[in-house]
Parts: sequence; C-alpha cells; structure tokens
Amino acid sequence: MSLLLILIAIALSALSGLPTLAFRRGSDLGQRLAACAAVLACAAGATGAALGLFEPPSASIVLPWMAVGGSFVGLDPLSAFFLLPVFVVGGLASVYGLGYWPASKRPRTARRLQLFTGLLIAGMALLVTARHGMAFLIGWEAMALSAFFLVSIEDDRQESRRAGLVYLIATHLGTLTIFCLFSLWRRATGSYALEPYAGSLGLAVMNALFFLALLGFGLKAGMMPLHFWLPGAHAAAPGHISALLSGVVLKMGIYGLLRFLSLIPRPPAAWGGIVLALGAISALLGVVFALAQHDMKRLLAYHSVENIGIILMGLGLALLGRSSGRSGLFALGMGGCLLHVWNHSLFKSLLFMGAGSVVHATGTRRIDRLGGLAKAMPWTALFFIVGAVAICGLPPMNGFVSELLIYLGLFSGLAAAPGAGAVSGAAASAVAVVAPLLAMVGALALACFVKVGGAAFLGAPRSPEAAAARESSALMLIPMAALAALCALIGLLPWLLAPLLNAVAATWPLAPAVAGAQATPPGLEGLAPLKLVGAASACILVAAGLIALALARASRRARKVPTWDCGYASPDARMQYTASSFARGIVAMFAWATRPPKEPKRLVGIYPEALGLGEHEEQLDRALLPALRGLEGLSRWFHRFQSGLTQSYVLYILIALALLALTLLPYGRLFALLKAN
Repeated sequence: MSLLLILIAIALSALSGLPTLAFRRGSDLGQRLAACAAVLACAAGATGAALGLFEPPSASIVLPWMAVGGSFVGLDPLSAFFLLPVFVVGGLASVYGLGYWPASKRPRTARRLQLFTGLLIAGMALLVTARHGMAFLIGWEAMALSAFFLVSIEDDRQESRRAGLVYLIATHLGTLTIFCLFSLWRRATGSYALEPYAGSLGLAVMNALFFLALLGFGLKAGMMPLHFWLPGAHAAAPGHISALLSGVVLKMGIYGLLRFLSLIPRPPAAWGGIVLALGAISALLGVVFALAQHDMKRLLAYHSVENIGIILMGLGLALLGRSSGRSGLFALGMGGCLLHVWNHSLFKSLLFMGAGSVVHATGTRRIDRLGGLAKAMPWTALFFIVGAVAICGLPPMNGFVSELLIYLGLFSGLAAAPGAGAVSGAAASAVAVVAPLLAMVGALALACFVKVGGAAFLGAPRSPEAAAARESSALMLIPMAALAALCALIGLLPWLLAPLLNAVAATWPLAPAVAGAQATPPGLEGLAPLKLVGAASACILVAAGLIALALARASRRARKVPTWDCGYASPDARMQYTASSFARGIVAMFAWATRPPKEPKRLVGIYPEALGLGEHEEQLDRALLPALRGLEGLSRWFHRFQSGLTQSYVLYILIALALLALTLLPYGRLFALLKAN
C-alpha cells in the first residue's frame, strides 16, 4: 500500500504542471490548480513514506522490462526516510510559490516554473525508490535537468544563465561519474541491482567504487571543493526553488552515498577517516565563506556546504564504527547523519523561504541595503530567527539534537579502550581533531547569523527599498510557519524519532571486525539522553518566552528619549554597523582560506577623491571557474562543425570511413595471411 501511494504521487507530481497549459498564459487559476495537484501528490507521497517507515521493507515491484530483468523500484526504511523531506518540502514550496511567483505578475515563466517543479519532485522520488541502476539514472537525470531549468528560469538575466550553465556542467560531470560507478559495479557483481553484494570484492575494486561514489554523489551534495556550482545556482533561483535545491536536492547526493556504501559489507577503515576529514573541511570552509558574503542567498548557500559537512562527519563516524565493529559508534554516527538530513531540510528550507520573503518585499539580496525589517515584516523576522537558532545548533531547536549525536559519537570514538573494536591509528587522530573543529564551526555559524539577522532585521532601513518593505502574504507565511513548527517539534520531542532512526540504521548490515561485537546497532535511546534533551529544550523555550514577554511589557512603560548622538546633529542609517564591518575582523582571521584580493588604495593630493570598499567573489570560485570557462570555449570550438550543411556531414562520414579503413588495414593483411596458410 505504501509503495503504491508513492508511485501514484510520482505520476501525479510529474503531471501536476499540465493544468497551466489549459489556461491562457498568466492565469492564476491554472497555476492554483497545478499547485493543488502538486500538494495532493506530495500528501499522498508523504503518507506512503510515513507508512513505509513503520512497515517491514515492501516487496519490490518487478516490471516486465527486458533491460531490467528484476526489481525496478522498491521501498525500505532508508528510502522512506529520504522521501519524507522530498514530499513535505515539495508540497510547502508549491504553496509558497503561489505568493512568491504569481502567474499574473510572471506570465512568461510561471508555466515553466510549475511544470519543472513537479518534474523535480517526481525525479527525486523515483531516484530514492530505485532498486536498479537504470531506474536510479532515470530519476537522477530527471532531477538534474528539471533543476537546471528552474535555476535558469529567469533566462533574460545574465546571472541566471551563467548559474544554469555552471550547474549543468557540474551535474553532468557527476552523472558521467555515476555511469562509470554503475558500470564497474556491474562488472564486479554481475548485476545493476542495488542490493547488498554477498560475495567478495577485491580491495582495488572497492576503493575504485568508493572514490567514484564520493566524486559523483559529492558533486551533487555540494561537498567542498566540489561545491563550485552551488552558490550561484542557489542565489539565482527563485526563493522556494532555492529551498528545494538546498533542503532536498543536495540530500540526493547524501542518499546516493548512503545507499551505495550500504551495499558493500566490509568497508575499509580508511573510508571513514576520509569522509570524516572531508566533512570537517566542508563544514569549516563553508561557514568561513558564508561569513564573507554580502548576498543573503549566497550566504545561505555556503551554509549548505557547512551542513553537508556536518552530515558527512556523522557518516564518517558510522563508517568507522562499521569497519571496527563498534555498533555504538555506528549508531551514534548514523543517527546524527540521518537526523541532520531531516533537520537541514527543514531549517534551511525555512531560511531560504525567509530570504525569499525579504527579496520579494525589497527587491534586493544585498544585506548592507536592508535593515529595520523586523518592524515591517515581524512574522518573516520571527521565522528567520527560528531557522537561525536551528542552523546554529542551539537549543531548543532541532539542529542541536543532531549535532549532539555527532558530538557523542566523536567522544565515543575518543574514549574507546584499546582492544575490541577500538578506532585506531589515523582515524582516531581525525576524530580528535574534528571534535573541537565542530565546536568552532558552531561558534562561527552563530557569529554569521548574528551578522545577517542584526543587519537585515534590526536597526534602521539602509535603503528606500527596505523602508518601503511590507509583510508577505499568507501563502508565503503559512509554509514558513509549518517548517518552524517542525523545527521546534523535533527539538522538543527528539525521543519520538529514535525508533525511526534505529529502523533506518538497521538497513545497513553490520559485519563485526572483532569477536563478540554486536551485529546489530543498539537503540539510540540507550546511547543519548534524548528525553533529558527534550525536557531541557522545553525549559529553555518557556524561559525565552517569559523573558520576551517581560521585555515587551517593559518597552511599553519605558520613556523614549533620543540616543546620544556623539555630537552629530542628524544621525542617519549610514552610522550603523553594516554586515561587512561586523564580520570583517572574523573574516580577516581566515584570510588564508578566503584570500581576498588586495587592492591598495592611496589618498593622493590635498583633496583626494572618495574611496570605497569593493566587494569581490571568493578566491576559491575564481580558481575553479576558469576551468569551466575552458570547457565552455572547447564546446564552442566543436560547435563550429555543426554547420547544418549536408555536404559537410557527408565529408565527415567519408573522413570517418577513411580512418576506419586505415585502422583495419593491418588486420586485413593479417587475416589474408592466415587464410593463405
């Protein structure tokens, strides 16, 4: 029943954009019908996924397709776990889009946006339920192409075209890598089926499979330094599409890694150390680059890189626990990894929708042109603060719980006694380094959101656009309210998710490396004080509410007087701290990573000209993008041969036949010699 609901949801979601074609361009009615179809599809899919979490793995559907010859799609707890964010965030984004991108105001692009949003959701759902390499690649390519058209939806803007091109190149590099991965898997196992392999694989083959999976799925996940497509794509896309890209599409890379690594029974210990180190690098550099941003959506995009790094830290711990036979370490690492997948899907979608609300009201993404929005947009400000608290890993929100599980896993790895199942060697050293580094990432994330929250929502408006801002419509606020409520619910009741996380972790068969080690992961209830965390979060939430109420009452009784103006007769908004000045000291500490270009400016003459502070893109992007421009130039050079003239194509065929004849000529002489003898 659950799998049938999901298949219906996939079909309905793929067709949800068709109602817009039955009405004239710019019709709000057609867009609303399409959104209703998408919401209905997501409701059916979410119901099926929720049932799949509580049921034993469903029998795979066998399609009479010769190219497959076996299971095509199926459902287990791991698939159901990743399907829930696809349908929940997808349904809320469809509602949000009605207010953010109305067809009456966007007649040229609203149809395409609705059509490809439905196809994106359907492609991701097919990918997650795939049990065969062909089904996986069909869903993967549907997702990739739909995301490309959504990123470049405003194709009249150079920024959107450039971001779409970079994304298209990156995603097809990943697709080609996954083609190689499945080809090697077929050669090693004799099948394209995505099922655990019971035989033995050579170490060289296993390492090749691992690095291909890491490259192909890491590109989609936005792992540093494979993230180069991510900031531009998330900034150029509409607000609710950015929420889908960051909250859900990136997780398809994580799902691919989890699914594929679960097929290999005994991973080497080095894999866990590599994933842990890459996660730590992504988390640290992601938050550092986020601090340096002046664009609100690019800032949030780099925080996606940071949180993908945190997810990879949990996965690295799980791999270390699996290879060493330490079931407790595996359970904590996998629990933190999986729960942060859900948490990031919720709070990052909330933050991107909040940023979209700000852009919709002001028309700008530049943080230094905002300010004072909390008065004009109180609900948006509240929901953005909820998302900020969650992404910083602070109680009482959900981000704290998943990061706590990863902390406990790191401490468990450090406290392992020598002997049975202990993490040893370079892996133990990596764990020792990553634990304080994760704390540093949390502190930097807090500084970053103090910067963006203070500069955008507090103080006085810094531009006429910010001064004229008004609160968004209910169609945009209701999805944000739902996401904020889910963030709070997980933070307050984390023990309710423990059975779900245990069920998903059990889909990874453990092969203990030492005698007497536990073959199945223990429950998270006995490894983490989740009920105590929920109770403490509830107390913090109540205390915060009482403090806010007391401050509100005090502000009504307070006498209002002008602030000390330092001798200025008419202070204005330019005298406030900007986001750039707030973060300048912290960013300077990490100049070794961001490496901003130095442009010395000197005051010349008695009456020098005015000097300004320039804004530059990241050094890492400037290092990676020339390679993409080289690929673009190469493709243009090859495009010259596509002249459209028949005689040119006949000439190409003759040249190919001549080269083929020259190649086969030595073999022809050999065959003639053999025949003569």
